[in-house]
Amino acid sequence: MTENAISCELHDFVEVVCMYGYRLKLFLKDGQVIEGKAIDIINSAEKRECLIIDNDGKQQIELIRLARMEVLTPNAKFREVIFD
Repeated sequence: MTENAISCELHDFVEVVCMYGYRLKLFLKDGQVIEGKAIDIINSAEKRECLIIDNDGKQQIELIRLARMEVLTPNAKFREVIFD
């Protein structure tokens, strides 16, 4: 695995939140906190994997920037994922 990728296990959690359209609170490694609905995973023009969330407009977050992901949707398959 390179420094530009997350583990397959962590990637699976990101895929699940997109599949179910869960509402999330994302805690980034730089201390930033972002809330929104998970939409999709894409590859950016720079070939980096990004999570697309909708928080009154679409926003791209590089997966390698994630420190923690908290699921806000009730009765979700899981509540929290730690990335570091």
